[in-house]
Amino acid sequence: MLDCLLDALMDTLKIIPYLFITFLLLELIEHKLTKKTQKAITKYNKFGPIIGGIFGGLPQCGFSAMASNLYTGGVITKGTLIAIFLSTSDEMLPIMLGEKVSIPLVLNIIGFKVIVGIIIGLIVDLIIKSKIDDKKIEDMCDEEHCHCKNGIFISSVIHTMKTTLFLLIANVVIGLGIYYIGENNLAKLLHSKNILVYFASSLIGLIPNCAASVILTEVYLSKLITIGTLLSGLLTGSGIGILLLFKNNKNIKENLFIISIIYFVGVIIGFLVDLFI
Repeated sequence: MLDCLLDALMDTLKIIPYLFITFLLLELIEHKLTKKTQKAITKYNKFGPIIGGIFGGLPQCGFSAMASNLYTGGVITKGTLIAIFLSTSDEMLPIMLGEKVSIPLVLNIIGFKVIVGIIIGLIVDLIIKSKIDDKKIEDMCDEEHCHCKNGIFISSVIHTMKTTLFLLIANVVIGLGIYYIGENNLAKLLHSKNILVYFASSLIGLIPNCAASVILTEVYLSKLITIGTLLSGLLTGSGIGILLLFKNNKNIKENLFIISIIYFVGVIIGFLVDLFI
């Protein structure tokens, strides 16, 4: 149990720099950037899924946290958010490197997730048009009781502290939940030999905690699941990004729509990988 609490603390501390940078950027967009500059940002949003997919592939979940806040603030598109969520690698990379898994295999998994994220993100943005929206940033500030009168730096620090406290509490609750359920019991969900295993893996991946990717990777390295089953979970594993999406974006239907896309992409891609590889 002590390990759960320490893990929750460390997972939260690692995200603080990303939170601060994000809130500072949102403050700059709302209070400092001209309309012309904001339009320029909107113009290049069509490349968002490509940029987001690449950054999401870096070995941490900080970018998924940034993406949730930027999306809630109306700065990035739905497709960019989804691209980042799908490509986020979380704890998979350090575990595989620690177990001396071949570098080409690790790079192939990360590259595959990035490509899937980019493709799905571009498709979503082709179907659903979105643009930068000042009103969303204002609404987000109002919801957080913005301290803009004290300057953008102080306001960003206050936003960061509030969100950090929320994440710490959430990480502790989720960590204790996993502790009492048992990682072995979660791993047992992956032992099915039929198509349901992809649904189970994608569901485990959605757990907004580093433990999800740890379980999936360790079970795969034990040769108990296929590469497709692993990818089903890794594609849906976006770390704490999901937590922040539901915390900040009050449109629950929209949040569920985003999560549904990610979930079923994980299920379908995992099944297809095992079918053709």
